[in-house]
Amino acid sequence: MKLIKDVRIIDYKKDTYGHVLISDGKIRKIFESLDNVELLDTEIIDGKGLCILPSFIDMHTHLRDPGFVYKEDLKTGQKAALKGGYTTLCTMANTKPVCDNEKTFKYILDKSKDLNLCDIIQISALTKGQSGKEIVNLESLLKFTNLFSDDGHTIYDEEIMKEALKLSKRHNFKVLTHCQPEYEIVDRDLKLLEKIGGNLHICHISLKKTIEKIKEYKDKGHKFTCEVTPHHIFKSNIDYKVNPSFRNKEDKKALIDGIKNDYIDVIATDHAPHSKEDKVKGSPGISLIEIAFSMALKVFKENNISLNKLSKLLSYNPAKILGLKSGLIKEGYTANLVLVDLDEEYKIDTSTFLSKGKNNPFNKETVNGRVKMTIKEGEILYSH
Repeated sequence: MKLIKDVRIIDYKKDTYGHVLISDGKIRKIFESLDNVELLDTEIIDGKGLCILPSFIDMHTHLRDPGFVYKEDLKTGQKAALKGGYTTLCTMANTKPVCDNEKTFKYILDKSKDLNLCDIIQISALTKGQSGKEIVNLESLLKFTNLFSDDGHTIYDEEIMKEALKLSKRHNFKVLTHCQPEYEIVDRDLKLLEKIGGNLHICHISLKKTIEKIKEYKDKGHKFTCEVTPHHIFKSNIDYKVNPSFRNKEDKKALIDGIKNDYIDVIATDHAPHSKEDKVKGSPGISLIEIAFSMALKVFKENNISLNKLSKLLSYNPAKILGLKSGLIKEGYTANLVLVDLDEEYKIDTSTFLSKGKNNPFNKETVNGRVKMTIKEGEILYSH
């Protein structure tokens, strides 16, 4: 058993002080006071001055394994995630070979099981080879996942997108879309959703007019979800190649307003590690899973958005979307937890990244909130 004592406890629904008892991988009890509590054979973790949150769930991660392990591999990517407070990763299919077949799924899931670090929810490509031409063999892949995405590639063929939405409804899986040009493809997909139904999640939105379109459809009662990245709310007008691009101040403000007004469901990292050589050659992407929480926290503090809301977007909503019994600090829930110092300021130092990818334009920028410990199923897997 472990007891995290004298700690501030925050999730989507609470902000209080107390003591959290963990046993058998679960949150066993939350105490307001330890008077008359027997603590034999219990490891005590002093949480004084710290805050405990549900660990984070990333719905959009690139781990590059198989095929691009010089950029990242399953071990380095998951170690980096744990350092950032993440215990569950939804990993994208743009590997080599593309994750659109049983063999690749088995390689990723078996290797991850042997590593025993994060929980990996591997995403399948939506179309064979991410070609946008033919939907994958769902029958063989639905036993591995209920998330399908050609992320990095837009589904330009409207008939394919229609079929994907129809099938997502029939087989209860989610379609995660990469939209370029962003506004036009989001507009098209929401029109199709209105006609057909289905389970749609819109990845990494970045434009004010996209938010306005999402607001229009959510206000009409249509059910779908969407995400923003930490970097698109952190900075604007940066000359650094990411997909989608860094936008202007008005777009960034619209994203933050979208968070405030509950039109954004998830903050997902889009962690995209690259080698120095590939970045020089123009590969789009940013390595940031280790500092994503700190970047988001700084934005939330500057815009007077509550920590409850931050926990909702990093933990509660992703858990709900993925059907996981986590994302809250609640008795009986899995003890996936992160201990943070909300007041600690530090400078980003890419040389200390555990990720192989050091590609990040924010080196030496000051951020708020240091992850001190990451606990998965009651076990300490990262300690600062």
